[in-house]
Amino acid sequence: MRLDDFDPNINVEDQRGQGGGLGFGGGGGGGGMLFGLLPLVFSRFGCGGVVVLLIVFAIFGGGLGSLTGGGSQLSAPTTQVSDRQAGGTDTKSSCTLNAASKAACNAFSSADKTWAALFSRGGERFVQPKLVFYGGEGRSGCGAAQSAMGPFYCPSDQGIYLDTSFFDELATRFGAKGDFAQDYVIAHEFGHHIQNLLGTSDKVQQQQARSSRAQGNALSVRLELQADCFAGVWAAQNRDRMEPGDLEEGMTAAHAIGDDTLQQEAQGRVVPDSFTHGTSAQRMAWLKRGLDSGDPNQCDTFSGAI
Repeated sequence: MRLDDFDPNINVEDQRGQGGGLGFGGGGGGGGMLFGLLPLVFSRFGCGGVVVLLIVFAIFGGGLGSLTGGGSQLSAPTTQVSDRQAGGTDTKSSCTLNAASKAACNAFSSADKTWAALFSRGGERFVQPKLVFYGGEGRSGCGAAQSAMGPFYCPSDQGIYLDTSFFDELATRFGAKGDFAQDYVIAHEFGHHIQNLLGTSDKVQQQQARSSRAQGNALSVRLELQADCFAGVWAAQNRDRMEPGDLEEGMTAAHAIGDDTLQQEAQGRVVPDSFTHGTSAQRMAWLKRGLDSGDPNQCDTFSGAI
């Protein structure tokens, strides 16, 4: 995908080279258990980030409100590291540290401009999120960040968290190569920010708190599929930037991180009630729906069958 170079005014934070804060403020013993389970969660469920953490943390006693819900149960880090504090860098140097960083910033910047314009046309107020780079381990408003979690969105601080080594894993482990596969990852997490701004994430969290585990997982699937659709909407709004092969790259990535595909590879069997992101077929279908329509209103995964 032929994206413009990033806008130097995008909100970028760089934690690479800094000591990662591994404690969950206010999380109690459940946070430590969750941290130890992160590699397993990632291997089974892919790059879902915060929603996966919500479900797992709920299972092990943390409560569905622990990672969201206005930060009342989980305190944010006491020190927020800005892009200039972390290693003395600024947005430009953070975004040009390597090719993966620049690709992430370019996709983030494009998504930011696209959604700002869509919100403006709809008469809605848009708030820019931040892109946070970390290496290996870091910290977020939702607690610890570790590369095993994959890219994730934290609603508490409106940050999209990325260890760029995930792009290598996406290509080698998941077989999803190409720039559009990487762009899809950023656009999907940006989709979670849109859900946060629209209040969808809060509504789902409230419903999950009143639901069984299986029902909560089903709600999570609908949330994730909508983020896939929103990623497709972003791409459709920038269709003139797409190149031959981009669609195939996106479909390959969506297929690779479907719950059924990941579970079959990891444990040799599929457990539908434990799905939190959707099957490969569902993820591909909703990404394509966004691509075909370019309309966020066509991304209602909460009405009817998915």
